[in-house]
Amino acid sequence: MKLAIMQPYIFPYIGYFQLINAVDTFVFYDDVNFIKRGWINRNQILINNKAHLFSIPLVNASQNKLVNEVELAADIKWLKQFYTTLEQNYKKAPFYDETFQLIKSVFEEPLKTIDELAEKSIITVCNHLEISTVLKKSSLAHASSKGMEKADRLIDITIKNKANTYINPIGGKELYHKSYFKKKNIDLFFIKNEINSYQQFNNDFIGSLSIIDVMMFNSKEKVQQLLTEFTLI
Repeated sequence: MKLAIMQPYIFPYIGYFQLINAVDTFVFYDDVNFIKRGWINRNQILINNKAHLFSIPLVNASQNKLVNEVELAADIKWLKQFYTTLEQNYKKAPFYDETFQLIKSVFEEPLKTIDELAEKSIITVCNHLEISTVLKKSSLAHASSKGMEKADRLIDITIKNKANTYINPIGGKELYHKSYFKKKNIDLFFIKNEINSYQQFNNDFIGSLSIIDVMMFNSKEKVQQLLTEFTLI
């Protein structure tokens, strides 16, 4: 059985969903320290053929807090502006209507913390794309392993879920070593996104944007195909 673990990100890029789709169980790493200027509450969309950063407003965000302790700011003005930005820049995209409604559904229910909102954005997209991976939270299922060294906790969570394969984003290749995981009878692989491009507007392709951009320009079936365009190293 395959397992992956990641902090919850708000509407992450398609590589995040490739990772979820590649495993049997995916654990939201919500009881680790928040990363300021990271991807937990931020991502990028397309504005005037350039990557534009959007950020979910937070209250007293700090790297001394856990992800599930960082609260959302009650900023209705920001949300209205975000909707306006999406409309102004994606209205002519072929799948704007259905994607916009999906995004709105994520913000309909008032939530307290950024992990709740980020997880809801991911779960909503997974349901739309019919990704059947089991989703869990580390704070609920694996609180006892807090305090372990990074690799050791990943191994502990993998073992407790009865998985024998752990898949990590390619960025962790310098952090984690196959031999260390193999000592615990776990095969470690790194996932590499192999998507070259998809049709946006009639301009040069801008990659590594939020899944929002992918869904605006591609049918559900096409996005499902893109989920398979990766290699395991």
